[in-house]
Amino acid sequence: MLRNRNHIKLSFVMLPGRGATRLILKLEESVRIQNTCKSLLSTQDVMKREKKYAAHNYHPLPVALCRGEGVFVWDIEGKRYFDYLSGYSANNFGHCHPKIVKALQDQSAVLHHTSRAFYSDKLGEYAEVITKLFGYDKLMPMNTGVEAGDTACKIARKWGYKKKNIPRDEAKIIFAANNFWGRSLAAISASTDPSSFEGYGPFLPGFSCIPYDDLSALERELKNPLVCAYMMEPIQGEAGVIVPSDGYLKSIRELCTKYNVLWIADEIQTGLGRTGRRLAVDYENVLPDILVLGKALGGGVYPVSACLANDDIMMVIEPGTHGSTFGGNPLASKVAIASLEVLEEENVAENALKMGNKFRAELRKKLNSKVVIEVRGKGLLNAIVINQNHAEAWDICLKLKEEGLIAKHTHEYIVRFAPPLIISEEQLEESMEIIIRTINNIGTI
Repeated sequence: MLRNRNHIKLSFVMLPGRGATRLILKLEESVRIQNTCKSLLSTQDVMKREKKYAAHNYHPLPVALCRGEGVFVWDIEGKRYFDYLSGYSANNFGHCHPKIVKALQDQSAVLHHTSRAFYSDKLGEYAEVITKLFGYDKLMPMNTGVEAGDTACKIARKWGYKKKNIPRDEAKIIFAANNFWGRSLAAISASTDPSSFEGYGPFLPGFSCIPYDDLSALERELKNPLVCAYMMEPIQGEAGVIVPSDGYLKSIRELCTKYNVLWIADEIQTGLGRTGRRLAVDYENVLPDILVLGKALGGGVYPVSACLANDDIMMVIEPGTHGSTFGGNPLASKVAIASLEVLEEENVAENALKMGNKFRAELRKKLNSKVVIEVRGKGLLNAIVINQNHAEAWDICLKLKEEGLIAKHTHEYIVRFAPPLIISEEQLEESMEIIIRTINNIGTI
């Protein structure tokens, strides 16, 4: 432990692969940022200004972050936290990954945006990399996850009319109940969560929901010749990290093939190593007709999303019928390439699998079962289910924040734990100790 001349405590933190030179730079930056931030703003200042000038469409934890590196973030007073949300899995590769940041910096100084009105030298490179990596013919580049989900629905409807001969304006898409793929009008038209859709109708026609992990219900719907697609998350994230039964994904593939219906897999949160595989569908060795990616595809530094499909599906989209001003621009393309290279070169999925197995085993063994009634997940997408007779998820998140770990609840009784996939075993053990100690200190009767 060191103290600088302003009596700021500094802890030596060695991040994996950063090296001693980077450690020295980290300490110098930490002193500078702490001194600067403390002289200008407090957490209360930040919260007050944001509440005054920004829309109140989120309810953040009362922490004001100003810096991140690897698995850690620092608040404006200089306190360090383990990041156990990872920007809702956008930061799979950690904060400020040097390779991804360098790609952003280098490309932004050369050519950052052209629009798709012209060719650029980077989009084709990116398209080749991502299609070969995931085994598809074509990429449709977009920006945000909700845009990619909407794009998948548009492709499926167009395919339904052109290839399945569904009568005009009668195509239907089936969704899994408790899905979450954003808050656009299309997304909330598919939602079963009143907090998403209440007060925003009327809704898009042709969308309906069936229970998740229910193959009988799925087959009944797929028999309808007007159905063009079934869209689902291989593991439901916002619903509370709901993991389906073994064989569910394989059966979806078989049923959609049998009834000539497209399977859309929303891997925006589960993809790119999060669950311990490159994709969550890889657990059952199946290939969706349309794969939707986002979040970590942009490395957390730039919004990048994608739909992937083979030619017989993707080529129903013709020039002028769909697009995005920023989708596939040179900057997005180079950032996405760098993110995919990190995924592969640093064995990120393998680490997520190993660390996730250890995480769940330790929590199941050591957490007070009166407070936590279930620990579930795959890889480093995990959740604990809270006994509301003893605690609320929001209160647990507040207590964890005080102990140096930030996480976020979903619903009132579930806390998600999703750290960056680069987390080391030593960092995992330290953060698990915080979680276990904090929760086990909650009083029970």
